[in-house]
Amino acid sequence: MIKTHRAKTALTVAVASGLVLGGVAAPAALAAPSADAVIAEVYGGGGNSGATLINDFVELANHGTAAASVDGFSVQYLPGSPSAGSTWQVTQLTGSVAPGGRYLVAEGKGSGGTVALPAPDATGAIAMSATAGTIALVSGTAALTCKTVADCAADTRIKDLVGFGTATVREGSPTAAPSNATSVARGASLADTDDNAADFTVGDPTPTNTKGETTGGGTPGDPGTPAKIHEIQGTTRLSPFKDKKVSDVTGVVTATRTFGSSRGFWLTDPNPDNDPRTSEGLFVFTGSTSPAVAVGDAVTATGTVREFYPDAPATSNYQSLTELGSAQWTVGSHGNALPAPTVLNPDTVPIAYAPSPGGNIESLPLEPAKYALDFWESHESEIVSISDARVVGPSNSFNELYVTSKPDQHKSVRGGSVYLGYDQLNSGVMKVSSLIPFDQRPFPKLNVGDVLTGTTSGPVEYSNFGGYTLFASVLGTEKDNGLAAETTRKQRSGELAVATYNVENLAPGDPQAKYDRLGEAIVTHLATPDIVNLEEIQDNTGATDDGTVAADQTLQKFTDAIVAKGGPRYQWRSIDPVNDQDGGQPGGNIRVAFLFNPARVSFVDRPGGTSTTSVGVVREHGKAHLTASPGRVDPANEAWEDSRKPLAGEFVFKGRTVFVIANHFNSKGGDQPTHGRNQPPVRSSEVQRQKQATVLRGFVDSLLSADRNANIVVAGDLNDYPFSPAVQTLTAGGALKDLIASVPEAERYSYVFEGQSQVLDHILASKAPRGVDYDVVHINAEFADQASDHDPQVIRFRPSTGNAILDALNDLLDYLEQLLGR
Repeated sequence: MIKTHRAKTALTVAVASGLVLGGVAAPAALAAPSADAVIAEVYGGGGNSGATLINDFVELANHGTAAASVDGFSVQYLPGSPSAGSTWQVTQLTGSVAPGGRYLVAEGKGSGGTVALPAPDATGAIAMSATAGTIALVSGTAALTCKTVADCAADTRIKDLVGFGTATVREGSPTAAPSNATSVARGASLADTDDNAADFTVGDPTPTNTKGETTGGGTPGDPGTPAKIHEIQGTTRLSPFKDKKVSDVTGVVTATRTFGSSRGFWLTDPNPDNDPRTSEGLFVFTGSTSPAVAVGDAVTATGTVREFYPDAPATSNYQSLTELGSAQWTVGSHGNALPAPTVLNPDTVPIAYAPSPGGNIESLPLEPAKYALDFWESHESEIVSISDARVVGPSNSFNELYVTSKPDQHKSVRGGSVYLGYDQLNSGVMKVSSLIPFDQRPFPKLNVGDVLTGTTSGPVEYSNFGGYTLFASVLGTEKDNGLAAETTRKQRSGELAVATYNVENLAPGDPQAKYDRLGEAIVTHLATPDIVNLEEIQDNTGATDDGTVAADQTLQKFTDAIVAKGGPRYQWRSIDPVNDQDGGQPGGNIRVAFLFNPARVSFVDRPGGTSTTSVGVVREHGKAHLTASPGRVDPANEAWEDSRKPLAGEFVFKGRTVFVIANHFNSKGGDQPTHGRNQPPVRSSEVQRQKQATVLRGFVDSLLSADRNANIVVAGDLNDYPFSPAVQTLTAGGALKDLIASVPEAERYSYVFEGQSQVLDHILASKAPRGVDYDVVHINAEFADQASDHDPQVIRFRPSTGNAILDALNDLLDYLEQLLGR
C-alpha cells in the first residue's frame, strides 16, 4: 500500500442486507426505510490532524415530498465498538427538513482545522470518532440503551441508523471507513436500502444547512467559476481558488491512483499558458473510491479547490497539495495523447534549495528557475520522467525509495548523496513511490547505488513523508550494482578498539534473526572491538510499559549471539534509567550500555553509580579517576529531560587508563522539515542538544583538568551533524576531535534519511590517544534489508601513559609484537 498524504484506512466490502456469508445471515435492517428524513452525511474528523473543518457534524436530508418535522427528535452517537460502560450521546433537534433539503447538526470541536461549518440548524458537543461509530436519528430525546444489532432492531424509536467504519451497530454492513479528512455520505438519490455499505461512500465532507449554505460560501446549485488548471494552481503555493467551487476544468487524465485511501486521478491541460510558475497538473481526489476514468481520457470537471495538509492547516509545518475535491466530471473522449513530461536531466532542477525569508514561503511568487522547491511546486501534479535514476535512499517498508536527478551532486563513495551543510541539501534528491498495483509489479528492493534503468515517470505530488514525490506509473528496471557490507580490519595487539553502534530499539522480543545479524556485525564486520558503546538497548519487556527497567535479558541475548557467531564472551555495564524518563519508544526505557572483552581490557568497577547520581572526577597521584564507574553524567540536569543520560566508564588497557563516555542525545523530533513551508526550517531540537553538549563538555574538561593527558573517547548517537552547534561545542578549542569530520567528504555519513547520507553518530577523542585509526563501517543505512538504521563506527588507538619516554617504549614493544605476530 502506498504511504500517501492521507491516513491509511481499510475498505469494508459492501454486502447487501440478507446476503448469506459462510452460512450466516447478515444482520437484518434496524429500521424500515424512511420515507422522508434520513441521515445524509457523517463526519467525525473535525479539528483532528489533517482536517480542514473545525467541527464534527451530522447532516440530515429529506427525500420525501413534504417537510419532515424533527421537533422532539435527536441524533445519537455510539462508539464503533461499545464497551459495557459505553452510552449513547444525545443532541436534541428542533425545526424541520424541507423536501429535497438539508439539516446540519454541529458536533464536537477539535483543536485543529481552519474552516468553520456553515450556520448549524442544531448544535451538540459530541466528540465523534473519525473512523468508526454509529449515528442514529431517533424519535425522542431519551438516550438509546441498545448496543447490539438485534437489540437496536427492536427499538422502534430509531428512524434511521448509520454504522461507519468498523461499527458493531449498523444496518446491513457498515460503511467504508472515513478519516480525519473524509466523511461518509449517501449518494445524490439518498437511497435507503437498509445496507450502510451500499448506501454510503467516502469522500470530502460537504456540510450543508437548511439555507443551502456550505463551507465554501456557495450553495448546492452554484455552478462554480470556470477555471483552467493553471489558473487554479496560480503563481504561489496556494490556489487563488482555495475553498471555492470551480467548473469547466479541462484536461487529459495522465495517471490514476486506484488503491489506498487517497484515490483519484491526475489531469494535465494540454494547452498550457506561457508562465513557467503555473503548473498545468491537478489531482482530483475521490477518497477511497477508485475513479472511473482511464489514462488518456479527456475530462471536464467541477469541484471545490482544496489545499490539503496532513495535519492542522493553521499550524502545519508542511506544504499543501492543491487538489480538486467533491468532484464531478464527464469524459469527452478516450485514448488522447498525453502531454509531454518534464524530463529531469542533471541541470533541470536548480541547485539552490528554497527561498529563505525566515518564515512561511507560501505567499511568495514562485521562482522555479532559482529554487528546487519552487521548481517542484511549479510542476505539481504534472508528469515528470527520469532515465537511469541512481538510488540514493534504499527501499523502505512503505514501498518507497529515493533517487537523484543530479548524480554528481555530493556523491558518496558508495553511490549516495552526502549532506554537508544546512545550506547544502542535495536538491536533486526526490522520492519515488508506485502507482502500479503490487500484484502486477512488486515494489523493487534496492540499495544505495543501485539504478532504476530506463524510464521512470509519473506525476509529482508533495508528501509530508519525504517531500516532493514521483508517483511512478512507469517504473524503471532494477539494476543491482552489488553494494556489499563493509568489514573493518582487526585491531593490533597494542591497539585498543572502541566502537559505537545504535542497535535500534533492541529488546528480548525481537526476532532471533536480528540478534544473529547484530552478533555477526560485532564479530565479522567490526572485528570484535575491545569496547562497544551501545545505544537503544531496551528493557526486558521492550515497549510494554509495565514498570520494568532492567535490561539484563536484552544484553544477555546480545552477548550470547556474539558468542554464537564465534566472538568472545563480552561482559556489560549499564545503569537502569528511572522508568519512562529517558525518552524513546514509550515503555522501552532505552539506555546506553558498554560491552567489553575482558580478555583484552579491564573495567574499573567503582560503586555509587545510580540512575540519579552524578559521576565525579578525582585526581590521585597525578591521574584522573571517576568517583563511580559506571556513572551517569549529571543526570538531574534539565538538559537530559526526557532524554538518555551519558554513561562514563573507566577502563584499563595494558596498564593505561582510558575513559569512555557513551551517549545518545535527544532526537530531532519537533524540527520543521527541510522541505516544509517555513524556510529556513526551525531546528527547535537543537536547543536541548546544545545544552547537552555543554554539560558533557564540562565533564570532559573536568577530566582534562585532573589529567591533561587523559585518554578520553566520547562516542554515540549525538543526533546531530559535524557542523551543528552541539558538535561544535564539544570540539571547541581542540579538547576533542570529531573523527568523522576528518575523513573525506564522500565518506562522511553513518545514516541515510530522505535520500540524504548524513552524520548522526560520532566518535570524538582527546589529544592523548596516539596512532588513531578511524572507520565508519557501512553495513545498514544504505541497505533495504537492515539490522539497524545506523552504521557502526570504530576507533583504534594506542593509549598514552602521559609520559613520552614510556609511550615511546610501549610503541616499540607494540611494534615488536606485530613483527613476532607475523
